[in-house]
Amino acid sequence: MTNSAQYDIASIRNDFPILGRTVWDKPLVYLDNAASAQRPAAVINAVKKLYEYHYSNVHRGVHRLSQESTDLYDDARAKIRTFLNAACVHEIIFTRGATESINLVAQSYARPRLKAGDEILITHMEHHSNIVPWQMVCEQTGASLKVVPISDRGELDMEQFRKLLSEKTVLLGVTHVSNALGSVNPVKELIQAAHELDVPVLVDGAQAVPHIRVDVRELDADFYVFSGHKIYGPTGVGILYGKEKLLNAMPPYQGGGDMILSVSFEGTTYNDLPYKFEAGTPNIAGVVGLGAAIDYVNKIGVGAIAAHEHGLLMYATSKLKEIDGLRIIGEAEQKAGLISFVLDDVHPHDIGQMLDAEGVAVRAGHHCAQPVMERYGVPATARASFAMYNTYQEIDVLTDAIKKTINMFK
Repeated sequence: MTNSAQYDIASIRNDFPILGRTVWDKPLVYLDNAASAQRPAAVINAVKKLYEYHYSNVHRGVHRLSQESTDLYDDARAKIRTFLNAACVHEIIFTRGATESINLVAQSYARPRLKAGDEILITHMEHHSNIVPWQMVCEQTGASLKVVPISDRGELDMEQFRKLLSEKTVLLGVTHVSNALGSVNPVKELIQAAHELDVPVLVDGAQAVPHIRVDVRELDADFYVFSGHKIYGPTGVGILYGKEKLLNAMPPYQGGGDMILSVSFEGTTYNDLPYKFEAGTPNIAGVVGLGAAIDYVNKIGVGAIAAHEHGLLMYATSKLKEIDGLRIIGEAEQKAGLISFVLDDVHPHDIGQMLDAEGVAVRAGHHCAQPVMERYGVPATARASFAMYNTYQEIDVLTDAIKKTINMFK
């Protein structure tokens, strides 16, 4: 277990107002963090303070409020650059989320370069958001989608990966952490292998950045994406990190607003990075809130969070394995704090509803990863996913609620 003297779980929980509420007269046990994490008061207050004292549009006005709002917006970009260790702030693009970030790369980087016979390489454990944009761009260009298989444990088949990676590959898209299995992929090794063939790599880090330290320069990732709401920030804001030389070579994704330097009916001159990809009035409050979330995560420490969540994962895994009729889906050697499971003769949706009656919030479904479900021959799973504020006592509540569910269906 995490040393409480080093990790003040009580203080952290007090920072999240929603954790104090009850559900069906039971204390809330929130274990649906892979879908969306909760927000600390620091994030809620940052958004509230923006609207109460500083709000105006950014990069447009010369008045005081516009300057204050712009400073807060630009400060958030600088915080995220430092958080990812990007080379410069021009490499940090604000989007609506990881999904939009991947679509941006698919349409602006891949589509102009793809032709019939080319290939996009992904893995069998991808979220739909890292499958569908590549299918769409393949349909538009005549290219093909290739898929790296996974083992029964939920680990990539590295031998097949090396066979599928070829001179036909235009881009590799891979999740850092599987949202359905919790598997942590060896992205540095994957990137090195891809770069030996000059293949750029996009890493979907939506499930990674809240849980493990990410250094895009150490990884040598070409593109890295994540969403704000999974790292304790607001919804509707996300990040596309891209190497400056790649982003500079890409055409704008959408037109209007900050992405323009000058416009006439004869033509338009586009703005420089990062604004070239930020059309229209941005999600100012979302960006400011995300900056506050990054501050909060830094205050606790990504290393301390990772250690705490690893302890929770180990404890939960041992407790759930003691339950007859429960099967864990995905037991990779390298896992983040997430457990997908099924019960004999109980549909995952029934599990979700029964656990909810005990105040326990888990996700039940295919987790936007239907190919993963098909791989394991299940229609869905129940998924308990952990965050910095979860406790060992909450895992005991989860375990007791699962046992009660099994008894109800006997």
